[in-house]
Amino acid sequence: MRKFLVVLDDTRECLNAMRFAALRAAHTGGGVTILSIIPPEEYQHWMGVADLMRAEARERIEAHFEVFAKWMRDKQGINPELVIREGDPVVEILAQVSEDPEIGVLVLGAGTEKSGPGPLVTQMSRNSGNLPIPITIVPGDMSKERLESIT
Repeated sequence: MRKFLVVLDDTRECLNAMRFAALRAAHTGGGVTILSIIPPEEYQHWMGVADLMRAEARERIEAHFEVFAKWMRDKQGINPELVIREGDPVVEILAQVSEDPEIGVLVLGAGTEKSGPGPLVTQMSRNSGNLPIPITIVPGDMSKERLESIT
C-alpha cells in the first residue's frame, strides 16, 4: 500500500496538507502517515525540565492528531498512523521516508506569507533531488472545495 506522509505542526498550511493527503489516499486506496517532530531541546542539561517539556509536547501532538484522525476516519474512511520523532525536521523526515518503504509521497503545506512558503518547504525543496519519493506542495490558501476537486 502506498502511504502519503504529511507533517503535523502548528502552521495554518498544515490543514490543507492533511486534507490533501487524506483525500488522495481515499481516492487511490492508500494510507496516511502523520509525522510530528519535536525539535531538540535547548535545555538538555536540565533533564527533569526536558522530560516534562517532551511529555507535554507529546500530549499536545496526540490531541492534534486525534482531531485530524477523527475527520479522516469519519469523512474519508482513512485510519491514519501517527509517528512522533525528535530532532531536526528535515533529518527526521528523511529518516522516516528511508525507514518506511510504503511511503510513496511527501505532502507539505506551503505558507502564504510574503517571506516565502515556509522553512520546511524551502529546506525539503533543496533536498528534493536526493529524495526517493516525490513531494507534493499544497498551497496554504487553497479552498477546501478546490482541494476536493483536484484530488
